[in-house]
Amino acid sequence: MLEKQNRKECLLSLISAVIVVLCSCIGIVMNLTTLHDENFDHMGIQTFCMFTVNSNILVAITMGLIVPYAIDGLRKRYFHLPNWLVVLVFTGCVSVTLTFLVSLFVLAPVKGFVLIFTGSRFFLHGLGPVCAFIAFSFFITDHFVTYRNCLVSLVPVLIYAFVYFTLVVLIGEENGGWNDFYGFATRLPVWIPMLLILPITFGIACLLRFFHNRSFRRLREVRETNEFSREYLIQEITYLARQNAMADTLHSDIVIPRRFIKFLIENTDSDKSVRDVCSMYLNIFLDNTKY
Repeated sequence: MLEKQNRKECLLSLISAVIVVLCSCIGIVMNLTTLHDENFDHMGIQTFCMFTVNSNILVAITMGLIVPYAIDGLRKRYFHLPNWLVVLVFTGCVSVTLTFLVSLFVLAPVKGFVLIFTGSRFFLHGLGPVCAFIAFSFFITDHFVTYRNCLVSLVPVLIYAFVYFTLVVLIGEENGGWNDFYGFATRLPVWIPMLLILPITFGIACLLRFFHNRSFRRLREVRETNEFSREYLIQEITYLARQNAMADTLHSDIVIPRRFIKFLIENTDSDKSVRDVCSMYLNIFLDNTKY
């Protein structure tokens, strides 16, 4: 059951990551190749002025980094992401979720739902952000997200808010700055979005954290109620050592997957220590390596 669960997580994470990356690439390329749009000023190279585009670039890069880990998880039957990458993916997902909600509740009522969610906006405002939210909430769930991580996720929004306020309000379009294409300074008193944007983003981060951590707890419960047998541990170690030995060359370093070994021991009835199983892995590896 655990092997099936791992394979399911790997496949769903891989598929969702590829979808998010493709959505960002398609949407940005469409904007870059559209030199004029009567409904939107920022086309061509100016598309990079928009938070929509920047947030999609961020989430595409972070989700793209998941791909090799997911492929490796399918090969080694153990899916694990480093903590720094989980925080980056979380930050990107918070940013595009903000993009989706602003598009849905601020831009769409003004410019029309069809306009905001068709063309390149379908990928950048809709499909990409929704897939990223679902993936982090239900598939990419082997880490516990803290409130400190929620504060870290505010950084991209804070940086963009500072740039936007400086170029729109302090410099102004007439002096070479940006026009107020989001309408935060012309449709509303400027202090309203300044006071609301970060609390709203933090609320989004807490909501995403809630779904992610709930899935994390469910996954841990599955692992705790489905202990590995001793035979399963030996089977997994043998399989992994042989697979890595087949790909090994004379000049390669031998990397022992101590974290995976520790994970197996913690979920098995084996009385072996981490040192014992690491030694077992090394011996099997060397026995199957030709020098």
